[in-house]
Amino acid sequence: MKKSSITDVANLANVSKSTVSQYLNNRFNYMSDETKQRIEHAIKELNYQPNIVARSLKQKKSSTIGVVLSSILHTFSTKVIRSIEDYFQERGFHIILCNSDDDPEKERNYIVMLRAKQVDGLIVFPTGHNKDLYQFMLNEAFPVIFIDRTVSDIHADAILLDNEKAVFAAMKHFVENNHKRIAIVGNAPSLNITTRQERLQSYQDAIKEFNLPFDKELIVEAELGLLSKKVAKLFTLQSPPTALLAINELSFLEVLHYIKVVKLDVPNDLSLISIDDIANADIFTPSITTVSQPVYEMGEKAAELLYHRIMNKEKHIESQTFRFSPRLIIRESSVKNRNS
Repeated sequence: MKKSSITDVANLANVSKSTVSQYLNNRFNYMSDETKQRIEHAIKELNYQPNIVARSLKQKKSSTIGVVLSSILHTFSTKVIRSIEDYFQERGFHIILCNSDDDPEKERNYIVMLRAKQVDGLIVFPTGHNKDLYQFMLNEAFPVIFIDRTVSDIHADAILLDNEKAVFAAMKHFVENNHKRIAIVGNAPSLNITTRQERLQSYQDAIKEFNLPFDKELIVEAELGLLSKKVAKLFTLQSPPTALLAINELSFLEVLHYIKVVKLDVPNDLSLISIDDIANADIFTPSITTVSQPVYEMGEKAAELLYHRIMNKEKHIESQTFRFSPRLIIRESSVKNRNS
C-alpha cells in the first residue's frame, strides 16, 4: 500500500502544499476553520504520517529534547520528569529520557547520542566529570540546562534547591528539640556532586551556628549498599546520636533498612529527618519529617529556561542560577530528646 504524501493531502483537501505545511506546524493565523477541517479530514482519510526526520532536517528543529537523569529510582527525578513533560507537551515537544546512574561514561555516551538525534536542547543532572563536553555545547550556544547541580567553571543555567536553608531548617528543628548529638548520612562520596557537598558543608556550618560539639564520627558517607553498615557504627560510639539527618531519599532508605534490622524505636531511640520528598512519608509508622523540595516547580523552571534558550538560540543570554526554597514538614519521626 502506497504511503500518502503531503501532496496527496493537499489534493484531497483542495489546498496548496504550503497550506498543509502551515497546518502541520500549527500556524493557523490566516486559515479559516473550514480549511482546517478539510485538511484534518484529508489527513485522517489518507492516514497521512508526516516524515518527522525530513521535517527536522528542513526546519533545523526536531521539537524533541533530551533529559539525562542521574537515577530514575529517585522520587525527585520522576517528579521533575513529570513537570518537564507537562511543560513541553503543551508546546508540541517530545522527550527522550536517559538514565546515567551517575556514571560519567554513560552520561557522555547519552549526550553524544542525543545530539546525534538532533534534539533541540538538553536538561542534565550533571555528573561533573565531562567538563569538556559541557563547555563544547555552551561554546556552540547549544541549549543546555543543569538541574539539581552546578559544575564549577561551567556557566550553564542551573536549577537547585537552596541546600543551606534545607539543612539549617532540619538542624534548627533538632536543636529546638534538645538534640546535641546529630548525625548526617549521605551517599556517593566518590562523586563530585554539588548537592552532597553543599549539604555536608551546611551541616558543619550549622554545628558551629548552634554551638554544638563537632564530631567527625557523626558524618557518615558511603556508596549505596554499604551505607547501612556504616550507620550501624554510629550506635557503637560511646555517645551515639539521638538524631539523624539523611541528605536525600536514597540515603534515607538505607538508614531505614538499618533501623528495621535492629528494631530501633523511631523517634524515641532516634529522631529522623530526610531532605527530599519521601514517597508515602505521611503513611509510614511513624510518619517521616521531611525537608520538602518544590520539585514540580523546579522541573517547570528548567523546562521554561530550556524552551526560551531554544526559541532564542541566536541571542546571547547570560547564564542564570535559580535556587528554590525548601519547606520543613514536621511529622512524627522527630520529637524532643527526653534524655538530654
